[in-house]
Amino acid sequence: MTSELLSGPDLGAGFLHQLSIDQGDEGTAFTYHAQDGGLDAGGPPKGPLDVLGFVHPPSPCMFGGPRCWHRRFLLSRPDAPQVRRAYNRNRFVLQTMMDQVYDQVPAKIEPALQEVVRRISERFDAERIPWFVGGSTAAWLLGASVVPHDIDLGTSPAGVDRMADLLAEYLIEPLAPTDWPTPGRVRGVRAFVGTFREGARVEWSVPLMSRPSLPFEEWSGNVEAVRLVNVPFFGRTIRVTRPEYALVRALEKRQTERIPALTKVVRQLRVDFELLDTLFARSSLSASERTALRAELLVPHRV
Repeated sequence: MTSELLSGPDLGAGFLHQLSIDQGDEGTAFTYHAQDGGLDAGGPPKGPLDVLGFVHPPSPCMFGGPRCWHRRFLLSRPDAPQVRRAYNRNRFVLQTMMDQVYDQVPAKIEPALQEVVRRISERFDAERIPWFVGGSTAAWLLGASVVPHDIDLGTSPAGVDRMADLLAEYLIEPLAPTDWPTPGRVRGVRAFVGTFREGARVEWSVPLMSRPSLPFEEWSGNVEAVRLVNVPFFGRTIRVTRPEYALVRALEKRQTERIPALTKVVRQLRVDFELLDTLFARSSLSASERTALRAELLVPHRV
C-alpha cells in the first residue's frame, strides 16, 4: 500500500490526528489516523476510540505506529475536499463526543433532532424519500424514560445520499463505502449535529451487499419492511420504529436499566407479538429469556 499525508499532525481530544490517502488492493481510500497525543494534545484521552467506530489496524500504522486508531473510507481523489471537511469537524467535536461517552454528559438529542427534521422533512416528503428514527431515540419519542446517546436514522439507498447532502456541514465522516462494527460493510454517513461544544451524533446507512430484506428488518434500506408508528414532534409528524426493536436490542446488550421503561412503552402501544417473535428468532436470547419477556409483556398495563 502507498500512502500520502493530506493533513496533520493535528490535535484534538488528547489525540494526534492525521488524514491520508491510500492506494491498496481495494483501490483508493482515505484514512483517519488517531493516536495518543500526550500532554501536547491536552491528553491523555478519556478512553479508546472503538466506541466511535474506530479500529486498530492489523499491523502498525506508518503514521501512528502500533497504537494508532483508524477510520477508512473508499472514495476517489477528487473527493478529498469533502473528506477534509468531515475530518476537521470530527477532530473539533471529538472532545464533546468523548465527554458524552465517558463522562455521561447528556447528548442534546431534542435540538439535534429538531435540526435534522427541519432540514430534511419537507424535502423528503416532496421527493417521496422514506425515512424514520430508530434506536433508543425512537423509544424516547414514544415516551420511554430512557436517555438516548445518539440518533439513528433509517432511509432508502437514495435517502442516504440525499440526507448527506442536506446535512453536509455537520458530517464527521464522509458519505462513502466503509465498515461499521455491527452491520459490516455499508454505504454510510456519520454527523455531529450541533455546535462544537454540544450536540448529538447522528448516523445513517444501508448495507452494500444487495439482498432481499428479512421480515421487519430495521436497517436493510427497505423502509417498507420496518414496523413504524407516527409520533408528533414540534408541529410535525415523524415516523419511528416500534419499541420492540429497542427492547430486544437492550436485552441482547444486557442494558438491564432500560428494560422496565421499554417494557412499559411496549405495553402502552399494545404488544406486536408478530414483530416480537420475529425479532426473537433472529436474536441471541435464550429460550428462557424469551419466555420470561413474553410473560412480563402479557401483564396488563397499569396507568
